[in-house]
Amino acid sequence: HGTHVAGIIAAERNNGVGVKGVANNAQIMSIRAVPNGDEYDKDIAMGIRYAVDNGARIINCSFGKAFSPNSEWVHDAIKYAATKDVLIVHAAGNDGLDIDASENIQYPNDYNNSSDTEIAENVIVVGSLTQNYGAEMISSFSNYGGKNVDVFAPGSGIYSTMPGNSYKSQGGTSMAAPAVSGVAALIMSYYPKLSAPQVKKILMQSGLSSKTSVILSGDPSKAKSFGKISRSGRMVNAYNAMIMADGVAKGRVRI
Repeated sequence: HGTHVAGIIAAERNNGVGVKGVANNAQIMSIRAVPNGDEYDKDIAMGIRYAVDNGARIINCSFGKAFSPNSEWVHDAIKYAATKDVLIVHAAGNDGLDIDASENIQYPNDYNNSSDTEIAENVIVVGSLTQNYGAEMISSFSNYGGKNVDVFAPGSGIYSTMPGNSYKSQGGTSMAAPAVSGVAALIMSYYPKLSAPQVKKILMQSGLSSKTSVILSGDPSKAKSFGKISRSGRMVNAYNAMIMADGVAKGRVRI
């Protein structure tokens, strides 16, 4: 899982083998914080802090769960990352649920449900797209939510690196998140003075919108407008993101 995610972000682009990663100037810091099962809150909190303290500018979180007895530990780590200007990219989850609903909350998250506000401005949550534009554009497994999902990115049938010098197609919001992490890395490598909140806004505001009604959870009766199932109503687009990043970095564009 980790090898597949890492390849989506940063697989060698110029060797003519396998797959090209999204970013061409990224280094991977591999931190094992999830066992074979749901992760412990203390391990995620410590993993985030370790990454921040050792120079990470982007933390890709391709994991999640529905129960978090010590979520405040993770929230504190997210806030710590925010003080160090580190962007956190989190997978929305693979249960086909509206995670705005109180019974469907996914962890870790950046939302204080009691006050209905975000705890920090450095977290971007990613849902999954299929290869098909139109009604079947949203992966049937992907969670969604106009409040708790920020953007969508490709996550179905993604071909990437695997252990043992091999390659394989896999699907999940775990694959959509590193696509966004890769674009974020691309932006930061060319425009290193942009802050994490700026990069988040660029990723959200520069994406492609659609007025298409999309099927959710693989159930046609749950169809909604694509624009209403995430905060931005958009799918991340690297080309547009780089154009906007250039404008923001040079003071031509305000976000």
